Amino acid sequence: MSEHAGKPFLYVVVCAAGIAVEVPELITAAQERDWEVGVIATPQGLGFIDATAIEAQTGRPIRSAWRSPGDPRPFPAPDAVAVAPATFNTVNKWAAGISDTLALGTLCEAYGLGVPIAVLPCVSEALAAHPAYRASVDRLGGMGVRFGEPYSGEPQQDGGRQEFRWERVLDLLTSGR
Repeated sequence: MSEHAGKPFLYVVVCAAGIAVEVPELITAAQERDWEVGVIATPQGLGFIDATAIEAQTGRPIRSAWRSPGDPRPFPAPDAVAVAPATFNTVNKWAAGISDTLALGTLCEAYGLGVPIAVLPCVSEALAAHPAYRASVDRLGGMGVRFGEPYSGEPQQDGGRQEFRWERVLDLLTSGR
């Protein structure tokens, strides 16, 4: 465990999906489970969240861009990483080792550091059917990344929408401990 306030530190990586507006639910669930939380958003993901509310909730700035050399690290090292919601683009780039954003760089580095990572994908059925996505999920799974059930956001037969189970990503992180 990292040295900070005696609590484990969780990085929450947020991607650009409509459901991201509800990420405070994940932060609340993590805090109730005694995690300290820092949020890293993809550049596009920033447009899907209420940054001011999240910064008030976590007591930390949201990170989305690289820090300048010499700037202090705004977060301690992570004890775990939760990627929720994870988009088609992020999953594919991450599996390919592309590190062109802070979020992707963090995910690539977390693997190399042996930090547990869990993912809740938010990918339409059409995109999930793409062979690149399937190969990316297999590759990341082979690296020890834990995946929750995919969420498509598409209407169900009864007209409702599938529930995005935010707490599931926390369950995935603690199931391997």
